[in-house]
This record gives sequence, C-alpha cells and structure tokens, in this order.
Amino acid sequence: MDKEDNKIISLHNIAKIYQMGQEKVFAIRDISLDIYKNEYVAIMGPSGSGKSTLMNLIGCLDTPTFGKYYLNNQDVSNLDDNQLAKIRNKEIGFVFQTFNLLARATALKNVELPLIYAGISHSERIERAKKALESVGLGDRMNHKPNELSGGQRQRVAIARALVNNPSIILADEPTGNLDSKTGKEIMSLLNSLWNNGHTIVLVSHEEEIAKNAQRIIKLRDGLIEKEIINPNPLAYSN
Repeated sequence: MDKEDNKIISLHNIAKIYQMGQEKVFAIRDISLDIYKNEYVAIMGPSGSGKSTLMNLIGCLDTPTFGKYYLNNQDVSNLDDNQLAKIRNKEIGFVFQTFNLLARATALKNVELPLIYAGISHSERIERAKKALESVGLGDRMNHKPNELSGGQRQRVAIARALVNNPSIILADEPTGNLDSKTGKEIMSLLNSLWNNGHTIVLVSHEEEIAKNAQRIIKLRDGLIEKEIINPNPLAYSN
C-alpha cells in the first residue's frame, strides 16, 4: 500500500483564532501534520501551547479558522455540527482524563452509547458492548455503575466505549491524569496493547514518561510545532 493511502490524519497549515473582545488570539498558528495507520503519536506541550486546541481539531470537536484537515481522505475542515458529530462517532474513539461516563448507567449501557447513535440494532449493540468490555478485562463488571468502579475500571469502561465502533483512531487526552501511578501504568499498558494489535493512537499528555510510550512525539509551543522526535524505543514495544 502506498504511504499516502495509509494516511489517516492530514493537517495542512491549520490555524485556530479566537476572538477575545477586540483582540484576536491565535491558539494554533500554522500546523501541518500527517499521522498514518497504526502509528502511535504523542502530542506534548506546556499549558497554553495549543495542544488542547489541536486535540479538539483532530477529534472533530471544532473546526479550523484556516487550513485544511483531511480525516481518512475526507475534508472535515468546514463541516457543520451535525456532520462533525457523525464523523466523530464513526471515526474517533475518545478517552478522556475525566472518563466522561454517564453516572446512572451501567458499564454496559455506557459502552453501548456510540452504537445507539450509529443506529445499530439492540441485540448487536449488546453483543458488541459485551465484547468490548471483555477485551479490557471488565467482563465481570458489566452491570456496575461508575460509582461502583475504581478509577482504573472507569477508564477501562471509557476505553471499551472508545473501541466499540471500531474507530480509525483512538484519541486519548491525559488518560492517566486522574489515576494513581500504578493504575496509570495499567491503563498505558492497555493502550499499548491496543496499538500492538493494529490501532492508531494519538495521545495528548504533558508527562514525558507517558509520551515515551509513543513512536513519535510532537512538541508544541506558542501554537506551533516546536520539534518532532522519532522515538527509537517506544515503551509500547515492551508490552
């Protein structure tokens, strides 16, 4: 397969400007970036560097002010909110620092949610949600609600939910941020095994040790790519 055909994410001279009163603020200035199928990429940067804005753009939670974004060869730069929602549900599995689970729903119901939006039949939803939970080691916790689960188990539910639609990319935003170090290592080990099984992972983190799991590290500063580091020994290889 040609490398161009293998491209999942392609950003061309992306900028994002916010109007703050009379002032224009450039959250991202001019970023061009390609990410390929089964790559593991970490995006790093200090507070205010633009990494959250870049994550929102990659995740189709927002659109750029200037520039083009192609996701699986589709131009998503100018889509409306409904179109973006459809793309997100089909193409992107999100894992957030705060888990973003429905408090009153069981683990199974939380994982089912993207499939409901996708119009999948009830019986297939149940089957796929169960398989996703089993794949993250929570086959015996399907009927537990988030407050009956540990932080690590909640993040596993979130990862199962991210996987259930078989997305093109898994976008993990500070996935260990609310976890103790031991549980954080377990969650990173799970993400690493997903990458080893063929998933494309984009990880956003401010921690060097977490970023070292990835093959490629993109460092942002002041809304620009400051440097790109090819990691010869990703920690993910050892999983």
